[in-house]
Amino acid sequence: MKRIKIILCVMLMLTMCFGLVGCFKEKNNSESSAEQGLQTGSFVIQLLPEYAPETVENFKNLVNAGFYDGLTFHRVIDGFMAQGGDPNGDGTGGSDKNITGEFAQNSFTQNTLSHTRGVVSMARGSDFNSASSQFFICYDNASFLDGSYAAFGMVNEEGMEVVDKFLTVERADANGEENASPVTPITIKSAKMIGDTSDGHEQVEMTVEFQPAK
Repeated sequence: MKRIKIILCVMLMLTMCFGLVGCFKEKNNSESSAEQGLQTGSFVIQLLPEYAPETVENFKNLVNAGFYDGLTFHRVIDGFMAQGGDPNGDGTGGSDKNITGEFAQNSFTQNTLSHTRGVVSMARGSDFNSASSQFFICYDNASFLDGSYAAFGMVNEEGMEVVDKFLTVERADANGEENASPVTPITIKSAKMIGDTSDGHEQVEMTVEFQPAK
C-alpha cells in the first residue's frame, strides 16, 4: 500500500514536470443534450484561505480573469483525482505566474487540510514553488499527499456527484497511466465567483460539459 501511495505521488509530480471543490451550494445543476450526448453540470468550490492564503488568492485571480473558461480536466483517475486548469490541456502548461507551495515540506506548517474526498489542491512539478493554475479534486482519501501539496478548497458530496460523472467519460492511457486521459473533453464552460457561505468563505462555481461513454 505504501508503495502504491508513493507511486501515485510521484506520478502526480511527473505529470506537471512534462512541461511544467464542489458544492456548498443549495442545488445540483445537471442537464443533458440528447442530440450530442453531452451533459452539463455545475459544482461549487468553497475556498479555505485559512489553510493556504496565497493559493486561494491566486485561484481567485485566475477565476476573475476568466482564465479557466474553456479549459479542461485532462487527467481523471478512478479512486484518485480529477486534474484540470492547464491551458495546454495535457499537463504541461500553466498561467504566467508560479506561487509559493503552501505545505509542510516547503516550511509552511499552517496548511493542515488533509487530502480527503472532495478536497481541492494545487498540482505542481518537482519544484515546490512551481504551482500555477493546475488543480485537482480528490475522489477518495489521498492523505499521502498531505504536507506535499497545497490543499485550499472543498467540494461537498452534492457537488462531487457531478465530479464523479467525469469517470463515465471514455479515457485512454497516457504518460504511463492507464485509463487517465479523457478521449472527449471535459470542458470548464465557466468558472465564476458566487456568494459567500454563511461563515464567510468565498466560493467558485464551475460549470462543466462532458460526454459519457456509450
